[in-house]
Amino acid sequence: MNVTIVNVKTPLRHRKSRYGNNIAAYAFIAPTVLGIIVFVLYPVIESLRLSFYSTNYITQTWVGLDNYKTILKDPDFVGALYNTVYMGVLGLLLNIPGAFIIASMINACRWGKNYFKSAIYIPNITSVVAASTIFLSLFYPTDIGAINYILKKLFGIGPFGWFIDARIARVTVVIMSTWQSIGYNTLIFLAGLQSVPRELYEAAEVDGATALKRWRYITIPSMKPIFVFVFITGVIGAMQRFGDVWMIGGNTGQPGGTLRTVVLYIYAIGFQGMRFGLASAAAYILFFIIFALTLINVRLIKWDSD
Repeated sequence: MNVTIVNVKTPLRHRKSRYGNNIAAYAFIAPTVLGIIVFVLYPVIESLRLSFYSTNYITQTWVGLDNYKTILKDPDFVGALYNTVYMGVLGLLLNIPGAFIIASMINACRWGKNYFKSAIYIPNITSVVAASTIFLSLFYPTDIGAINYILKKLFGIGPFGWFIDARIARVTVVIMSTWQSIGYNTLIFLAGLQSVPRELYEAAEVDGATALKRWRYITIPSMKPIFVFVFITGVIGAMQRFGDVWMIGGNTGQPGGTLRTVVLYIYAIGFQGMRFGLASAAAYILFFIIFALTLINVRLIKWDSD
């Protein structure tokens, strides 16, 4: 049996067309790639380099790891880290369960779901400046403030210095940030709830399971991946807190530095103190903290799954 091998070559015009299509594709993605290199990759590398120098960007002196040692020994940094963790943990305790409960309530509604979803998400698209201005008015430290006025009229207590009292300023900021961000997590949970198979609920209902038991033994276990996602993104967002505390407490995180977070600390020593080497070292310490927390969360999740 004779086998004839035919060498089929791609016509030249087809090859030119293919190369032309590739060039066009590269041309379309080039601005995005260039933007990532200039505004993301280069600053990351330059910040790492600066973290080993004592510099104000006019003079530079190699100091090695001294910047990292200085930051870790700085009581202001330790206090800023404590404030960040404090507000982050409190925010997660309020935001995640609250968003899940609200999402469950919306999912159980027979009418008006779209209205409730829009209403709960509107604060999330409100700018930090606008939200801070609103809350500064609502939580004004005298009877002029709406919250103090209501508390005095209904319960005869107050007025409270919500944003000027060091004992409660952090809690007030967490309340504000929870109001603004809970809508996003609610929609994430709502999407997860709607993906749970209805057959599970129907089978449980046939077996006589109450609504509370169906929620406890079907809904919550099925939502575990969503809880993981929301928790990890919540931790990262909490460690990067800046806008709200800067609007309320200024550059020093008043009152008494209780609103000074790590990112606000980096901003202050970098752009105000012009100590870019220290600021870069602090930024990388924050990066390693976030990276370690994320790895721990992922490990715990895998361990629980096994």
